Amino acid sequence: MKKKVLLMGASGSGKTSMRSLIFSNNPASLTSRLGATIDVEQNHVRFLGDLILNLWDCGGQDSFMDSYLTTQRSTIFQHVCVLIYVFEVGARDATKDAEYYRDCLDGLQKYSPEASVFLLVHKMDLVTGDKVAVLERRTRELQSESGNVPVKVFGTSIYDESLYKAWSRIVHTIIPNAAVLSKHLTTFAQACSATEAILFERTTFLVIATSNPPDGPDQEDLSPTRYERTSELIKALKHSCGRMREEFHALEMELPDFTAVLDGMTKNTYILLIVHDPTIETAALKINIRLARLKFEELQSDSVLA
Repeated sequence: MKKKVLLMGASGSGKTSMRSLIFSNNPASLTSRLGATIDVEQNHVRFLGDLILNLWDCGGQDSFMDSYLTTQRSTIFQHVCVLIYVFEVGARDATKDAEYYRDCLDGLQKYSPEASVFLLVHKMDLVTGDKVAVLERRTRELQSESGNVPVKVFGTSIYDESLYKAWSRIVHTIIPNAAVLSKHLTTFAQACSATEAILFERTTFLVIATSNPPDGPDQEDLSPTRYERTSELIKALKHSCGRMREEFHALEMELPDFTAVLDGMTKNTYILLIVHDPTIETAALKINIRLARLKFEELQSDSVLA
């Protein structure tokens, strides 16, 4: 099953860099070597078994954008599941960028009116003042530009976990039964006496689903970006393993405050269990993961086929 994802925005806004970071496992430090996208680059990314993301990275030069909106209009905007439009936070020609965005939105509404729209205010690391205020202002402006079309706006940077947060939310749009996975993760976490259970896609390490967060006062102490931060750190660890010509398989950590076990759950996913009970052994957690694999393979197949 293929899902068409359009990645659009002005030239130099950072589209290809984020695609390289998320899907090619390249670190942020290497993205400066990437050249500009010429016309449209299509990539078929096998995401969850039979679910394939048909990612269209559309070059943002004026000549290409004009072509997308005229002669290639129907080709570009037909059968789209998700539109991701990237705005550089410090763009010099914001007026032209907004005009192209409105034209793209018109094409999407004509050919794929059911598509979801995500707007990424990118390169937030370059903002020197109040980042929250800047993002709130841009969000209001972009929502106004979007008219009656519902949009979701994220501030992103390739240098922190914000990019993983945005793309993980996008993935939830593409996997309709993510809520079912979350329900079973909650049951599994309770059976393991775990505080939380998080399911990651194996290649991108984007968050697919999580168990329900724990109740009680301890919830306030949990970082709201803990899932995306974990994605970023594990991707960095995998890259380091690759440089050492080693393959990443699993991770166990026994710390004074908690125990963490990261292991393969299915052929396409990893699971992370966080346990605060010091009496729970990591060996027991790994046994439970092994026993649950068949069930989660079935759940994953149901989610992809839905």
